[in-house]
Amino acid sequence: MIASPLRLRLDRDALVANWRMLAALSGPAACGAAVKANGYGLGARKVVQHLATAGCRDFFVATWAEALALADAGVAVSVLHGVREEDMAVALGTTHARPVLNSVQQVRRWREAGGGACDVMVDTGMNRLGIRPEDVTAGLLDGLPVDTLMSHLASADEDAPLNARQRDAFAALRGRGGARRMSLANSAGIALGPDYAFDLTRPGIALYGAVPVPALAGRTRQVVTPEAQILQRRLAPAGASVGYNATWTATVDTEVAIVNLGYADGYLRCFSGKGRAMRGDQVLPVIGRVSMDLTAVDVSAAPELAEGDWLAMDYDLPTVSALSGLSQYELLTGLGARYDRIWG
Repeated sequence: MIASPLRLRLDRDALVANWRMLAALSGPAACGAAVKANGYGLGARKVVQHLATAGCRDFFVATWAEALALADAGVAVSVLHGVREEDMAVALGTTHARPVLNSVQQVRRWREAGGGACDVMVDTGMNRLGIRPEDVTAGLLDGLPVDTLMSHLASADEDAPLNARQRDAFAALRGRGGARRMSLANSAGIALGPDYAFDLTRPGIALYGAVPVPALAGRTRQVVTPEAQILQRRLAPAGASVGYNATWTATVDTEVAIVNLGYADGYLRCFSGKGRAMRGDQVLPVIGRVSMDLTAVDVSAAPELAEGDWLAMDYDLPTVSALSGLSQYELLTGLGARYDRIWG
């Protein structure tokens, strides 16, 4: 197997520390982990392995394909997008995963097929997925083996009145529908306080080093650092431009490293002239326009760097989000398939 000229340095200890911090904030509630979108881009199997070893017992994916990829991981998985007609054969034939039923039609489909344990999503104000609270109180779920009744906060990352309204609407369902547990809070929801934790929390983005709300600032640790190999070191003389459309011109003779990284890898064009590589504590600016597979970095301050060496890209999620205009979610889930993912 050929080693890639791109790699993600992934910090297992930081991932586990983030989960333990969120579990502590969850109080007596169990703390699960959202590992959809291939573990937010880091690799779901390894994320599950590390968190399961740390004590996590509840994992959440979006689709049945994601659930099947974890079939031999030895963990319980909830499939957030429910069960379509096309999913039924797989859903009925698996023992490690259960659907999160999201509509009256899905509830009926699962019941009529004799499906076993399931979770159910209730829409308390987001108007995305979920049955109505009135469906629960009217008995739609009666007799169904519901493990977890869920809802999802629309504005947990803001100080919004909707948060309390959703919490109260959800709390009013306690004891209805026969569910064993109730779950509302995502990463930001955990930070809203114990009234939002219920029986099970479902953190996602904060596990991976993001800071979705100020209350978590300084409490999460960076998990992922992209690194790119230098394909060529060259001199751009004063007056020469670098990259497409000549958006950057050297004012003095400038040493430039061309690295194997671009927007096809999730390092998008918004990093042009804004991104930074790091050599220890030394900042090396991205210059010119980021292209599909190549990015130019000013390495005049690092004379020791040569072809074949590696550069770490600055990827502190809240900082880089503010710099690029991308959400912390986009920064993670956009990381492409060409990286070797290396845990340490």
